Amino acid sequence: MRVLLVGAGGVGTAVTRIAARRDFLARMVVADYDLSRAEAAVAALDDRGGRFVARQVDASDREGVRRMLLEHECDVLLNATDPRFVMPLFEAALASGVHYLDMAMSLSVPHALRPYEECGVKLGDEQFQLGDRWAESGRVALVGMGVEPGLSDVFARYAADELFDEIEEIGVRDGADLSVAGYDFAPSFSIWTTIEECLNPPVVYERDRGWFTTAPFSEPEVFDFPEGIGPVECVNVEHEEVLLIPRWVDARRVTFKYGLGDAFIARLKALHELGLDSTARVTVPGEDGPVAVSPRDVVAACLPDPATLGDRMTGKTCAGTWVKGTRDGEAREVYLYHVVDNEWSMREYGSQAVVWQTAVNPVVALELLATGAWSGRGVLGPEAFPPRPFLDLLTEYGSPWGLREQG
Repeated sequence: MRVLLVGAGGVGTAVTRIAARRDFLARMVVADYDLSRAEAAVAALDDRGGRFVARQVDASDREGVRRMLLEHECDVLLNATDPRFVMPLFEAALASGVHYLDMAMSLSVPHALRPYEECGVKLGDEQFQLGDRWAESGRVALVGMGVEPGLSDVFARYAADELFDEIEEIGVRDGADLSVAGYDFAPSFSIWTTIEECLNPPVVYERDRGWFTTAPFSEPEVFDFPEGIGPVECVNVEHEEVLLIPRWVDARRVTFKYGLGDAFIARLKALHELGLDSTARVTVPGEDGPVAVSPRDVVAACLPDPATLGDRMTGKTCAGTWVKGTRDGEAREVYLYHVVDNEWSMREYGSQAVVWQTAVNPVVALELLATGAWSGRGVLGPEAFPPRPFLDLLTEYGSPWGLREQG
């Protein structure tokens, strides 16, 4: 398989370190707007076979990306950029006749009049609107294939296939006990994406009502996470799983809740009150005259790069899917989960836990597509594929998953 990886940040760099250990990959072109980042990612590898090369590309340039796909005879485009660049990369892959895979979907737009009650443009809507064209192309666009969304969706399909006869509720629950020494505020993942998903109206799905929205940080609950992480308060957050799971898995209710903590929520609210979450450009004085900048980009530039925090970080991160329903007429609850210890991921791969946990899943999916264990056409979520091959291969990668009976 020949892959164009667009984005050589924390997740993209972790992708290269994981993929370098697998034989299915014939070539990976590592491309970034900042060529030095792509070169650094490639230089860090023990790549004696010359499978990895670095190139410069602007992710917003559809034609430039299309030319690169054709020049390097790529089979698939792996998008490791932030959600702003989903559509140009998605469309470039379609125009080039290659497969496509991302870890976050096209952006939402809140309802103009009732943002905390009704959906406007939902996450992924722009991509699903092109589903017929993708199906006609004979190629697959595998969307939302990170850890959350991604592995969490695989868990949902596995629960439906093998653990339950009927499902009442599926709730993705994410929590951690990570800390970063030397910083009062240092998010472990892209602050641009975190602001987007945490301050947008969260979406909830109910079979009798469909998709609807609620207020940010609503419905707090304490969830007890495994492997020593313990109880963490989780709140509703906008996330792709709620938009993906109901398309392929029958459940009465689907939610996503994130363990943010009061201090993190307070900082996000403060950014919103000050207008620093905005992506609309404002004009500020510069040395050579007025400069137009996005407040959110300024926030991101002022905070440490999450990819560089691994040596200061301690603790574990947990992604998982809680499922409630019945099996053989008896009530059942389970939590399917995946835990990564930062000490392990840094020792084994030199990548901090959150970015490594995100990166391993698209690599597993690429290998399944390369071997034919997963196949399809059109715009598909992880739930559209058989879950067992994925979960078995994830374990083979040295990162097993767990299942806990609840109650």
